Amino acid sequence: GNPKPGDLIEIKRGHDAHWALYVGDGYVIHATPVDEGVASLAAESETSLTMKVKVMKELLKEVAGKDNWHVNNKYDHCRTPFPVEEIIRRAESEIGKVMPYRLLNKNCEHFVTKLRYGEAVSEQVS
Repeated sequence: GNPKPGDLIEIKRGHDAHWALYVGDGYVIHATPVDEGVASLAAESETSLTMKVKVMKELLKEVAGKDNWHVNNKYDHCRTPFPVEEIIRRAESEIGKVMPYRLLNKNCEHFVTKLRYGEAVSEQVS
């Protein structure tokens, strides 16, 4: 089915999933890695690569490319999403921001779930 504004979009990339938030007119807002050359390993971090991600508004078809995607509002059963207008407003206020990407606490699924539900949730991290 067609996504509705505020929907979470899961894009399958091999074994990984990339997450985006649908905002309407074919566009999504998502956190995408910024190429900083070599990922810097901070001495105090054991394994977490510190990369930067930038929040972008782009066409879903360009973000997904040839990858399959589907709407997956998977936490709706246990969390109440914000009203759509609020989700979009929150998402658009993030556009252009650059933030650290840490798989454990700042992954792209956390980013979109925080926009939809007001708190970051992810099953990627136990």
